[in-house]
Amino acid sequence: MEPRASIGEFNPGTGDYKLTTTSQNPHLTKLLVCAFVLGIPEHKLTVVAPDVGGGFGSKIYHYGEEALVLAAAKKLGRPVRWTAERSESFLTDAHGRDHVTTIEVGATLDGEILAIRTNTLANVGAYLSNFSTATPTFLHGTLMAGPYKVPHVYVNLKAVFTNTAPVDAYRGAGRPEATYSLERAIDKMARELKLDPVAVRRKNLLTPDQFPYTTPVGLVYDVGNYQATLDKALDMADLAGFEARAAKSRAGRQAARCGSVHLDRGLRHRALASGGTAGQPRGSI
Repeated sequence: MEPRASIGEFNPGTGDYKLTTTSQNPHLTKLLVCAFVLGIPEHKLTVVAPDVGGGFGSKIYHYGEEALVLAAAKKLGRPVRWTAERSESFLTDAHGRDHVTTIEVGATLDGEILAIRTNTLANVGAYLSNFSTATPTFLHGTLMAGPYKVPHVYVNLKAVFTNTAPVDAYRGAGRPEATYSLERAIDKMARELKLDPVAVRRKNLLTPDQFPYTTPVGLVYDVGNYQATLDKALDMADLAGFEARAAKSRAGRQAARCGSVHLDRGLRHRALASGGTAGQPRGSI
């Protein structure tokens, strides 16, 4: 992924600005620069976002350098270009998730999930990015039911300021955090109840006849077939042959693990992955 870069131009004859920037959301950048930074009408700024150079969310937001090149161009009377160094990007671009979560699952002895309760401290950095508080609340908290028919869900989340770079939506934006917490808890619950983790998930997955389905945290799932997705993933991962592969890996002094996870990415994307990993002695996967 390439670092961020911006070019600012100013036309003294018309008072118009032009910003060429590596933005995933030029409309947001235009709004924020005009309304909250330069204080100019929106028709006075043209924002062009040609080759973004990769982003995965970190280039959605307005960064200070975009306004600075515009102000500098006006002051100097010439175009001003800025390009971040690689190390600068690591330090200043919006970072991804940073949560401390405690999650509890209430279930029957046969594995039916009755309730989920989570308490999370979400780091938002030293100062707020554009969607830093929406990511752990609306995008994370509302998906704590996952693809399961859970009657009761309680989410308590506190966003906290720290001394890090701003934390915002990056590679998944809240959904991976919810998925990881929920699926880890289900695995632990299945082990404690001495149940098959796959069977526990199958027991609690929503079925096609339950759609549209409103979760306890207010989201409406329009359609889905999680059972079919689970079956397909198990077939592709060859779960039945895992023990033989694990024995072969152990014979070669490699570690073998097997796990499954459901990722429910809002109303648009649903997927499940299941498989094994082999750890090499030198630490690579």
